[in-house]
Amino acid sequence: MPSQNHSTSSTLMVAFMMLVTLPMHACNHLAFPTWLGEEERNLLQTPSPTPNIMVAKDGTTKYTTIQSAFDDVPNLRAKEDDRFIIYVKGGTYGEILDMNLANIMLVGEGIGLTIITGNRSVGGGYSTWNSTTFAVSAERFIARGITFQNTAGPQNGMAVALRSGANFSVFYLCGFEGYQDTLNVHIGYQFFRDCEIHGTVDFIFGFATAVIQNSTIYVRKPMEGQPNVITAHGRSTLEDKSGISIQNSRVLASPDLKPVQHLFPTYLGRPWRPYARTVFMETFLDTLINPAGWLAFNGSLGLDTLYYGEYKNTGPGASITGRVKWIGYHAITDPTEASQFTVAKFIQGDAWLPNTSVPYNPGL
Repeated sequence: MPSQNHSTSSTLMVAFMMLVTLPMHACNHLAFPTWLGEEERNLLQTPSPTPNIMVAKDGTTKYTTIQSAFDDVPNLRAKEDDRFIIYVKGGTYGEILDMNLANIMLVGEGIGLTIITGNRSVGGGYSTWNSTTFAVSAERFIARGITFQNTAGPQNGMAVALRSGANFSVFYLCGFEGYQDTLNVHIGYQFFRDCEIHGTVDFIFGFATAVIQNSTIYVRKPMEGQPNVITAHGRSTLEDKSGISIQNSRVLASPDLKPVQHLFPTYLGRPWRPYARTVFMETFLDTLINPAGWLAFNGSLGLDTLYYGEYKNTGPGASITGRVKWIGYHAITDPTEASQFTVAKFIQGDAWLPNTSVPYNPGL
């Protein structure tokens, strides 16, 4: 997007042997996936459920790279609608991946244990789009216990760790590490639960309809003179129903920022497009948050048409007394208004999440 001027063990996979995709059914004028039947959900109680493929960098399995496993999936499953589980053993996998296979579950050993890493960046000669370490575009992608990483550093500008264009995607117990533009929630319905997201400038951005729940957002030290901006949503029209909802989470300074956070103002978001929509609800905001809360992107672009909201946040950075006075800013007090940004209503989660075994809170 535009530049600034801009411990876990392999038992983690137990509860994630889930999510088979059966034929789609219509619901609320959208096609929502149906998932595991009762019998298959019993896999979740199995101490050592068996994946379809195991990847191990140490050479103890046939597949030593994640790409080689992806390449073999079409040869190993009978049809695209069959769920396919890929278990990636602990280790650091230096791979640039662009995955377009539907119904894939990628299971690692945990945040910081199974790491997919790259260092492409705009500063290194790539576009923001092509800087991505891990990209996924096929629907119903599920990841658990994986860290997606871009190590290009703040001096190299935009550098994406993960780009998800996968409708009905779920990221559970995952880490996202980068600086500017870490996590691109590109398009579709997306759900993040119990994740860790690290970055500096616009580091959660895109056009998707995404809920980030029970997660921790770590703001890192940016380049000298840069403010930190957590979100930059790209909604362009009023008719577009997309947005980013961050609920019951925590916004904290990372260790490198904490001692100097007074030198780098941190904002909740800025409008990448004129109808940008982002809400922080029931979330702990630490001292790093600037009293204004939100930052203009390009003069007065979107300040009257965006929707930025805060509802029942807590912590020393949650006071709204000094917040921006834009027409598009909403200090939400009505739970009915806030409920529009919950899992049940914003991403229609009750239609596609209940049988996934991924925990979620449907409402406030």
